[in-house]
Amino acid sequence: MTSEDPDEHLLLEAEKIAIAIGRMFPGLCEVVLHDLRRPEHAIRVIENNLSGRGVGDSATELGLRRIADPEYASVIQNYPNRFPDGRPVKSTSIGIKNAQGRYVGALCLNLDVSTLSPLTLTLANLVATEAGHREEPLETLRNRTDRELRELVETFAAERAAAPRALDRAAKKELVRRLHRGGYFATRGSTEAIADLLGVSRSTVYNYARRP
Repeated sequence: MTSEDPDEHLLLEAEKIAIAIGRMFPGLCEVVLHDLRRPEHAIRVIENNLSGRGVGDSATELGLRRIADPEYASVIQNYPNRFPDGRPVKSTSIGIKNAQGRYVGALCLNLDVSTLSPLTLTLANLVATEAGHREEPLETLRNRTDRELRELVETFAAERAAAPRALDRAAKKELVRRLHRGGYFATRGSTEAIADLLGVSRSTVYNYARRP
């Protein structure tokens, strides 16, 4: 792709914004630009890397929802989150649409509020997250690994006193849909890994993920 591509031009401009914001809040606010055209390697820019992710890592759950649904919320502001080491985070995610109304990127701000909590009450509004967000995190601020995928599949099967390949069709379908919601399909080779663990074909995995 070149800068003559309108979508690429949008993301090149967003890169400038991401870098500028990140450098304004060094060590405090992680700024991530996701290229939603490439979900397996979505992270295009990461300033103030506080989550341990890197350029080329996969999209989060929010990114996958926007890819699947152009009507998904463009801006989700001030929602509670956590870094992998447990530090509390205040996050805002801004979707970037092209002229056709399709999400091609997302600019995400992850503010480390753990460093602010000892300050005076005057900072309370900065630390606070908006009411109405559900308790379950909207996304996971880390890159998923093959090991995590295997552990999740094996735990799911163990809870049902079975090996992954011995699960019945309904259980396998439930597991695949859970993995899809969790963003595991964005990781390179994940579909093949899931198919192998469950003893089914890749097309079956896709069918399980897509059908209610």
